[in-house]
Amino acid sequence: MGKNFIKLLKILLLSILTLVIITVVTLYFSLHEKLPEGKSGPEADKFALKILDAVKHDNFLNTDYLQWTFRNKNHYLWDRKSNTVTVKTDDHSVFLHLDSPEKNRVLNTIHLSDHEKKKIIEKALINFNNDSFWLIAPHKLFDKGTIRKLVSLENDTKGLLVTYQSGGTTPGDSYLWKVDSNYRPISYKMWVSIIPIGGLEVTWENWITTKTGAHLSQHHKLLGFGIPIHNLKTWND
Repeated sequence: MGKNFIKLLKILLLSILTLVIITVVTLYFSLHEKLPEGKSGPEADKFALKILDAVKHDNFLNTDYLQWTFRNKNHYLWDRKSNTVTVKTDDHSVFLHLDSPEKNRVLNTIHLSDHEKKKIIEKALINFNNDSFWLIAPHKLFDKGTIRKLVSLENDTKGLLVTYQSGGTTPGDSYLWKVDSNYRPISYKMWVSIIPIGGLEVTWENWITTKTGAHLSQHHKLLGFGIPIHNLKTWND
């Protein structure tokens, strides 16, 4: 009886594994897209500038403080004048000096070793790089190391392909922006190192005009799942 049970269990586990592999392969071939071709140059930059105008980029640049909560778990207060960020999670609070990483520190460090502090700081920085991108990506079209290309889309429309050759946590990632008639982003497709399927589309919606006049999106959808941003505020001294 025991041998038969073990044999049945092995068959069941093998069946589940096979089903998972088939599902992953099916999703890959049904959803995966190759990185599109595009043309860099003045026309692509002009398109990017129209996006920046639509999201009131000048007002964003003049914003002193930016606060938000990502996915109801990571809380941020970004002092853009000093370029420092307080990152709070359920477990820890970290103070990041983005221009002077040697000054990064964990707040309330009771019973933490230096190795534990280092790991906590590294995780906080990775989270900030990721979670801030989901908030301010339309304001990062001309970041150092970016390549912008104009791409032809369906219905004779155009999109902007932005590749980040440096910076952040995962350099080399690409994003194809789609915009409305006023050049405000409505979605982008991603080709990123942490996701094996290229071309997954994420919506940019629920736009608001913040207190400082910058336009920011408070909600995204990926494969039907919501990615919320709450407690969003901006202000100046």
